[in-house]
Amino acid sequence: MAERKARVERNTLETQITVEINLDGTGTANFDTGVPFLDHMMDQIARHGLVDLDITCKGDLHIDDHHTVEDIGITLGQAFRQAVGDKKGIRRYGHAYVPLDEALSRVVIDLSGRPGLSMDVPYTRASVGGFDVDLFEEFFHGFVNHSMVTLHIDNLKGKNTHHQIETVFKAFGRALRVAIEMDERMAGITPSTKGAL
Repeated sequence: MAERKARVERNTLETQITVEINLDGTGTANFDTGVPFLDHMMDQIARHGLVDLDITCKGDLHIDDHHTVEDIGITLGQAFRQAVGDKKGIRRYGHAYVPLDEALSRVVIDLSGRPGLSMDVPYTRASVGGFDVDLFEEFFHGFVNHSMVTLHIDNLKGKNTHHQIETVFKAFGRALRVAIEMDERMAGITPSTKGAL
C-alpha cells in the first residue's frame, strides 16, 4: 500500500502555514499555531484518529484568531485530500459518538468527493479561555471545502462549552479513523456505485 502522507504549505498576507499529515500514523502530534485551545483540539484529532499531524502557523493574531483558525482548516483539508489519494479500498463512511462527563457529540463523515457541512453545536458560552467558539465552524468549513468531504456534527447534550467542543473533536477524530481505514473486502475497489469519489 502506498504511503498516505502529505505536506502542504499555504502562504498569504494573513497566515503562513505548514501542515504535515500521515493517515496511517500512531497519533503523534506537534503544533505551533499561537492558539493554544486550537492546538488542544487538533491534538484530539491526532490522538483519536491515529493520524500523525504536524501543524505550524504564523498568523495575524494581533487582529484576532479568525484567519489562523480558518486557514488551518483549509490547509489541513488540502493535506488530507492529498494523503487519502484515490480512496480505493477505504471504508468511506465513519461515525462516532463521544461523551465527556455531561456532554455528548455525534460526528458522521462521508469521504464523498463533495463538500458539505451540517453543524449544530448549541454552545453554552461564547468563548473558552478567550477563544471565540464560533471560529470552530469556520475551521470545519475550511476543512470540508478543501478535503471534499461531507461532515455532520451534532452536539446532542452538554452544559460545559469546553466539554461540548472536546467531544466534537474527539468524535471527529474517531469518525475520520473509521472512514479512512482500509477494508480488506474492498481491496482495489472504489466505494461508490459511480466508480469514482
